[in-house]
Amino acid sequence: MYNEIKDIKRIVIKVGTSTLTHQTGRLNIRRVESLVKVISDLKNMGKEIILVSSGAIGVGAGCMGMTERPREKVAKQAAAAVGQCELMNIYAKMFREYEHTVAQILLTKDVVEVPESKENAINTFMKLLEYGVIPIVNENDTISTKEAEFGDNDTLSAVVATLAEAGLLVILTDIDGVYDSNPKEHDDAKMIDVVENVDDIMDVAGGAGSSLGTGGMITKLEAAKIAGEKGIHTIIMGGCNPKRLYDITSGKPVGTLLKGDASK
Repeated sequence: MYNEIKDIKRIVIKVGTSTLTHQTGRLNIRRVESLVKVISDLKNMGKEIILVSSGAIGVGAGCMGMTERPREKVAKQAAAAVGQCELMNIYAKMFREYEHTVAQILLTKDVVEVPESKENAINTFMKLLEYGVIPIVNENDTISTKEAEFGDNDTLSAVVATLAEAGLLVILTDIDGVYDSNPKEHDDAKMIDVVENVDDIMDVAGGAGSSLGTGGMITKLEAAKIAGEKGIHTIIMGGCNPKRLYDITSGKPVGTLLKGDASK
């Protein structure tokens, strides 16, 4: 199975706030540099990469002196506006050092629910990939309303994977994979290597993520289910060492593999 996955060309990589930032909310520069370097190298191998990056609200909150993720809607939108600029400036500068160009795509749920705008989004992804550009995607938190929200970037990453007809979705998180119980609470928790059917393990998912992020394992499993129904495989793995992404392209087991099955 892993030998099949290593040959997949088009990959969506989702990175969460807890992976991108320190507890202060400030960007973890060393980790971001490592992630950018690995993605650039994967591009040089011939892979097509789309990066779904959280962190705008978290980074913006840090820049604005907030000690935790804002809860008020307007404050979230303000933090997102600041953080999105900060993130894209850093990404553009770092990827440029490896001679790769990035593009920013901000989406809301209503965009992919309207046929015409959905088609426009698909065409944009395809054309950017054709030109060798790395699309960097986030939810448009600054203008999104409750009705237009994806709710979390795990769901967004699955939607992007389906729009872009990717073969693999990789979700980088602060846990090494999916466990049979919460490893933060149970010392005997065991990681699940391969999942044939996501529905079989939904009850093992825990609750919320970090104070600066949103969601938890349940949102990642739900994302894997969305992707899996389109035949897209998902790997949930730890993001603290981005170099482990090389294991995927080498056919080595890493994290938890959730198999896609378009027949469901």
